[in-house]
Amino acid sequence: MREKESSIASAAHVAEVLTEALPYIQKFTSKTIVVKYGGNAMTDPALQKSFARDIVLMKLVGMNPIIVHGGGPQIGELLNRLNIKSEFVQGMRVTDSETMDVVEMVLGATVNKQIVSLINSAGGQAIGVTGKDGHLIQAKKLILNRTMSEEQEENIKASEIIDVGHVGEVKSINRAVIDLLVQSDFIPVIAPIGVGSDGASYNINADLVAGKVAEILQAEKLMLLTNVAGLQDKNGEVLTGLSTRKVDELIADGTIYGGMLPKIRCALDAVNSGVSSAHIVDGRVAHAVLLEIFTDAGVGTLITNSAH
Repeated sequence: MREKESSIASAAHVAEVLTEALPYIQKFTSKTIVVKYGGNAMTDPALQKSFARDIVLMKLVGMNPIIVHGGGPQIGELLNRLNIKSEFVQGMRVTDSETMDVVEMVLGATVNKQIVSLINSAGGQAIGVTGKDGHLIQAKKLILNRTMSEEQEENIKASEIIDVGHVGEVKSINRAVIDLLVQSDFIPVIAPIGVGSDGASYNINADLVAGKVAEILQAEKLMLLTNVAGLQDKNGEVLTGLSTRKVDELIADGTIYGGMLPKIRCALDAVNSGVSSAHIVDGRVAHAVLLEIFTDAGVGTLITNSAH
């Protein structure tokens, strides 16, 4: 009898969850949602499977998920095995031609195809592309300026321009490539490698690529998976339901700083350019993407362009 009661309670919970999800499914059917996939969600086998199932379910209920992935740790691991030393400047990996070959091998082949395989194994239809395919991502060389503190520290009179090699930024996105895949009912999985006007390859930050893809597609949502609970205040509490104005205030007062700044600026740029909302999502939580989209609670920080 107790087992039957337990089974009924479990079934009732499932029904409750589905009922809560229904209005969100109705609201986001046919909408484009761009997800930047990285961090623990990409390296933990259990989280990999839950992510793949999330994406397949989104597609099945009528949404159009677009995946952009990173792969920094995997690149670093292969460079170490090949005894190729890495140097970082302002958080950017200096990428010479030899290093760029490794980046393309890891991002465009190994990692990209692993994600495609995960989604397909969960019942989806994914196709992997790099920014070089169909001139999807037109890139330009990223120029960094040396800060005064670095000049003083190194006690040199070097040029203010720092050459970080094949590190790029997005010049433009050819949405026709993505539209073709989506209209054919495929799930695009994009590696953040761009191509310059000279045909050279460029490694681009995956958050930035995801943001630009969301902008060009005028996506309903941009979701950036991270290894933290979301944007936190000075007391460690997760902040959500933020307007762009409030985010600007949090940057100004020092609440948002360090490694979170680039993600937040990427989210802000997307929302200010027409994306309905951006989410900084805790990728360490199983089914984080579904929880953020389909439930009232969510597992991250929501940023919108509301006036409040």
